[in-house]
Amino acid sequence: MQDKQIIELYQDRNDRAILETKISYGSYLLTIAFNILSSSEDAEEVENDTYLHTWNVIPPQVPLNFKVFLARITRNLSLDMYRKKHAEKRGGAGCDMLLSELAEVLPELSLGVDDSTPDKALDRKEITRAINSFLEDLEKNKRVMFVKRYFYGASIADIANDLGLSEQNVATSLFRLRAALKDHLIKNDIII
Repeated sequence: MQDKQIIELYQDRNDRAILETKISYGSYLLTIAFNILSSSEDAEEVENDTYLHTWNVIPPQVPLNFKVFLARITRNLSLDMYRKKHAEKRGGAGCDMLLSELAEVLPELSLGVDDSTPDKALDRKEITRAINSFLEDLEKNKRVMFVKRYFYGASIADIANDLGLSEQNVATSLFRLRAALKDHLIKNDIII
């Protein structure tokens, strides 16, 4: 079934929307959640929460790119679950590695991100804008590598396999991309 048809099912409040979403994107969403949580049970819970969240926001929202819309919901729910499970103990999971890789560039990516005040929300929007402009300027392979690692939580081995590169090449490229992002943020007056 096409995305447009699935979205119409959500808008019509037809229960079949969830089944069609699962058929089209279930394994994709599980992969995103598992990459962040490293737990099959938690990934399945997030997948189901994604369907519920999607049901609750369509309507009124109408996503332009349904796959990206679902990925973002899954990623955010996964990060929320990760934060809750690791609020008292810090260790072990793959998400710690991703956060530590970006910590030099984006120190506020700690596990307790807070958008509770207008200033903090505005800062976050400025950082998001700057990151998006950075990604737009990258060549396709570098952008894919960065997004796979830091949005989807893919392992360096998986990225290397997908792009036909060595793991060392991917690790080095990601290191350079983080340094370039840091420079880009500084040039855009983002305080690091």
